[in-house]
This record gives sequence, structure tokens and C-alpha cells, in this order.
Amino acid sequence: MSKDSPPRPNRLIQSTSPYLLQHAHNPVDWRPWDAEALEKARREDKPIFLSIGYSACHWCHVMERESFENERLAAVLNEHFVPVKVDREERPDLDELYMKATMLANRGQGGWPMSVFLTPEGKPFFAGTYFPPERRWGHPGFGEILLAVAQAWRERREEVIASADRLAEGVAVIGQLNASQESVSRQDVDQAARTLAETFDPVDGGLLSGQSNKFPPALAMSLMLRVYHRLQREGKNAHLLLDRVETTLHKMADGGIYDHLAGGIARYSTDPKWLVPHLEKMLYDQALVSAVYIEAFRVSGNTRYADVARHILDYVLADLLAPEGGFYSARDADSEGVEGKYYVWSRVEIMSLLGDERGAVFCDYYDVTEDGNWEGRNILNVQRDVETVAKLRHMAQYRVSELLAEGRAILLDARSKRVPPALDDKILTAWNGLMISALARAGHSLNDTKYIDAASRAADFLLSKLSLDGRLLRSYRAGKAHIGGYLDDYAFFIESLLTLHETTFDLRWLGEAERLHEDMLKLFWDVQAGGFFFTADDAEGLFLRAKETHDGPVPAGQSVALMNLLRLGYILERPDWLEKAETLARLLAEQIKRTPFGSERLLAAVDFALGPPRQVVILGSLANPDTRALIETVHRVYDPGRVVLVLDPASPTADTWRRETPLLSGKTMIKGKPTAFVCCNMTCSPPVNDPELLLKELKTQLVQTPSGGR
Repeated sequence: MSKDSPPRPNRLIQSTSPYLLQHAHNPVDWRPWDAEALEKARREDKPIFLSIGYSACHWCHVMERESFENERLAAVLNEHFVPVKVDREERPDLDELYMKATMLANRGQGGWPMSVFLTPEGKPFFAGTYFPPERRWGHPGFGEILLAVAQAWRERREEVIASADRLAEGVAVIGQLNASQESVSRQDVDQAARTLAETFDPVDGGLLSGQSNKFPPALAMSLMLRVYHRLQREGKNAHLLLDRVETTLHKMADGGIYDHLAGGIARYSTDPKWLVPHLEKMLYDQALVSAVYIEAFRVSGNTRYADVARHILDYVLADLLAPEGGFYSARDADSEGVEGKYYVWSRVEIMSLLGDERGAVFCDYYDVTEDGNWEGRNILNVQRDVETVAKLRHMAQYRVSELLAEGRAILLDARSKRVPPALDDKILTAWNGLMISALARAGHSLNDTKYIDAASRAADFLLSKLSLDGRLLRSYRAGKAHIGGYLDDYAFFIESLLTLHETTFDLRWLGEAERLHEDMLKLFWDVQAGGFFFTADDAEGLFLRAKETHDGPVPAGQSVALMNLLRLGYILERPDWLEKAETLARLLAEQIKRTPFGSERLLAAVDFALGPPRQVVILGSLANPDTRALIETVHRVYDPGRVVLVLDPASPTADTWRRETPLLSGKTMIKGKPTAFVCCNMTCSPPVNDPELLLKELKTQLVQTPSGGR
């Protein structure tokens, strides 16, 4: 092999994961996580070096350049260890399990790249994150660590095994769920929302964590909006909740974390003012953040939130939509090896592209200066409003708005000619479920069928390409789907099917949701103690079969599964599913009361259960304008504590749905016209044909529904 020849590819070359393929030509003899790698470790009596990351991870790229492409360090790895690479997005089971071990071993510190040393049986005994190649800032270098761990494995084996056993036991304790004798009350939910609000930055929004980084707190804001909406209609003071959410949404939309040209939201801001983002764009962020902007629009009526949501979703449809209909996972932060290069500008460049008048207005509005606001370049962000710029430039406000729109279009076109950050083009079932839900909600909230059509097409794609013999699969790329679905794949996709049903009222989506929910219970429900395992009952056995309960950047599968039990339980009137929901809520009660941070979606599910939920039934053909008028009336009233079922009595499946759905029992159209029923607490209001009477009844139910603690 010549000096300039690329290294012979390792076993990762056979992967479909973009992240694993990035490492396929490292001199490290990487293997994917599989039985062969574990057997090699046992056979050769070597520890496993497990490296977990993802394609859009900046520090993963740094460690690759510094250490995994280093011939000397690669030789040490290959000699003393079995090196294994994992894409955390494809194998969340491994990621969750070993992240718990990493944080336990490092006093709560964790992150990616994750670097874990395992026994051949897969038990962790030493863990960290990014390691520099050489000693730096008082921290040992990766080479030192490798040699020290190898020596400990040879010479102090009993200590290492004992350490692994202790760490595994500690991880098991973290994941234990114990049923509480007390249930979570309405007061607990309200106090949790207030606790979250009091921890928000009152000036710049977002959570005050004591660190400079700020992540979009989508789940917390969603809960706060939900509780605010209920407390407001009860006549209680909840303005703090709305104020903190609105401050955050405005500051994020003004900040550099938001892509003012193409739309989309970055992973997080490295400063408390949302100016300097870590510029990877994750599909799940686009889904969850756009959804909370839609919720804020529905609650407040502020059209700016609708505009931001639309911009984010339009970015997704333009950049992350696969030709087959699913959605890609992420757009990287780095371009040409430099973080953020694709997104930043010099003032000279902008003035050259836009000309004097347009350029001056644009720079005034988007905080563009000669010196720049980040490493000599400019991240676009809003520091002045249109009115201020208009006064500064002695222009009419409409003219300023025109020039800004023209400037954005010109810069977006110029940016499109740059080398873009890499695209992670794998399609994940769970994250697609989040995106489908966001699109479906946006479709009816913004009255735009484009989003509903995209959501429907993506759902069809998952059902056809990410299913095998009725079982969901996790990941799809280059025509190949693989890896059995995890709890979050099932839970998030079921949630999206329910949301699609309540947007389109196509009973096909409800039927698929019911089928997958039955499967999820068989595969993941713990029949002994209750709760959902993260892995299916026939999945690969790890050193622990965990139950994930923490809501992080994305909700826990457990949280979404709880809400699905409730929504399906009320729409299909399944008391067995409602009983399981109560069992699960009691298992999680201690966590919910102790830590509202990390329990936001759980709290939302409990709030739904305490409603009690409203049930709306509409009988009539979807092709009939009178039916559509009743449906539009339902959509006009924002009510996150409601389920809706629409049945066309003339459809071929109507008799089957009537037989199998108690909620439909005894309900018929009045005088042959489309008819609506509003039910709560086992009681239904008189049927109505008139949209105005339905509107009145929906609003009455919202006000009169008892919501005391229970």
C-alpha cells in the first residue's frame, strides 16, 4: 500500500449508518456492536472499548481527527482492546444504558462522544466522554488512559471486575420503579409547572441551569402552556407561566439559534442570550420546537408564533424530506471541517450582495458589524425591531420589511452555493413519529393541507418500509431497514397516528394505532411489576433490561406510552388500558413529584388523565360540508384534554367500528344530518347539528369540567 493510499476499510464499511461510515477508514479496527465483537472479546480475553456518538456531533469529529485517525493510538487500541463503534441514534438502548454508567462514574457528567471500557460480558468499569490525545489542562491523554486501563485489566483483574459489578448494580438501582401509595394530584401538576417557570430566565428565557449553554426547553414550555390554559379558564392567576414561555419563544426566534434565512432551529446555544448556536439541526428539535410554537399560537393568538412554526416546518420539507416520504435525521454543524462556516457572514460580503440601501437596512436589523459578533464573523440575530430600523433609516416600516425579505432571499441563494454541512440521511421511526405529529397539528392549526399531506405520506412510508411482518423497525437508509423497534419507536409513531386521525379523521390511522398499541403492550409491558421496558421481550440481552423514564431533549417512550394508553383508552373506551395507565402513573409518581425537570411529558399525561378528558363524537360523511363544519368547529376550540372520533355511518367499516367501540353505542344522526355529541364523565350532552350550538357546548365543557385534585 502506498503512503498516500487510504487505510483498508474496517468492518464499519458494511454499515448503513452515516456516523459509522465516517469511521470506516480509520486505522482503528472498529467493529459494530454485534455477537461477533462480543465473542472476540471473550475469546481473546480483552476488554471492549465502546465509543458512542452520532454524525452531527462536533466533538465526535474532533476526537476522530485527534485520536482515531492517529496511527500510534490506533495501534494501542487494536492491540489491547476490541474497539466497537455505535451510532447512538440507531442503538438508543446501548446509549441510554451506558450513559447512565458514564454519569454514575463521573458524578453526573456525561455527553458525546461517550467512551466506555467494558468487560467481555458488556459490563462497564471505566467511562468518560471526550479525551484529548495527549495530556492537556491537567487531564490525562487518551494514550495514557488506554495503557493504564490495559495494565489494570492484566494486573488487577479482580479489582476491575468488582468495579464493573458495582457500576452495573448502580445503574440497576437508578432504573428501579416503585409503586407509590399516593397518586399525583392536580396541585402537584400545577406546582411542577410553577417550579419550572420560576427556573426560567426572566430576561432572555430558557432554563437557568448555572451553565452558559441553553437548550430549547420545548417539553417544559408545552407543559407550562397546558397548565396556563387550564388555570386561566378556571379564573386563576397563571400569567407567570405564559410570560416565561413567551419570553423564551421571542428570544429564541430573535437569536442566532434560529436560522433567519432558511428556517430551522439549532441544537443549542453556547451562551445565555441564544446568540451563538451549536449549529447541528436535529429532526427532533424541529418537530418539538415547531409544535410548541403552534401551541403558543393556539393559546395566545400571537401570529408571530405561527410564522416561526411555518418557517421551521418549511425548512424540514425543503431540507430533511426524503424522496420516499420519510424524514432524514440531521444536518451537521461542520462545513469544510469548520463549525458554523456555512451560516456566518462578513459585513463586506453582505453589503456586496445586497447593495448600499438594502445592505444597510439588513445589517441594522440583523446585528451585522465590521468586527462581527462571533470570531470576526456575523451570526444573524435580531437586536432591533422594524419600527426602530425604520426611524433610524427614515423609511416607512413596510419598506424596511420589503428590503429585509429581499435581503433574506438573496443571502439564502448565495448561501446555497456554499459547501453545505453533511446530511445524516438515515430515517428513524421514533423521530419521524415526532415530526408527523408536529406536521399534523400544524396542518389544522394553520389551515394548511401541505403539512397534513406530508404527515400522511410519512406515516405511509413508515408503515410500508419500516415494518417487517407487522413489527416496527428502527432505522432506514439506502433502501434497507434494520434493527427491531424500541419503545420510543412504537410510542412516538402511535402518538403520531392518533394525531393524524384527529386531524384527518381517517379511521385507518386509528386502526393502525390500535394494532401497534396492542403489539407494544405484548412486546414491552412488564407483566410482573408494570411499566414499559425500553427493549422488546425478544431483543438482545444486555446486562440490564431498562425502563427509561426521563424526559430529555425528546420525551421518554414511557411518557408518550402513558399518554397513548389514556388517549386510546378514552377514544376506544378500553378500561384495561386505563387501568394500565393508572398503574404506570403510580409507578412514576415518586419521580414526578420529586423531579419536574425530566418529567414534563409525564406531567402532561397526568394532567390529561385528571381532566377528566372530554370525548367528542361526530357522525357524518367527511365529504358532507355539514360534517366538515362540525369538525372545523371542534378545531376552533383549543383543548389539549380532548379526544375526537368521527364516523361515517355509510362507510364499509362503520358496523365494525360500532360493534367494537362502546363510545359509538346508541349514537345516531339526528334527522339524517351530521350530528355531534360531547361527552365527559360517562355522560353525553344532547346531540347537536348546528356548529354554533356545538361551539357553545365545547366551551361550556371546558369551563364546567371539574379539575380539582384527585
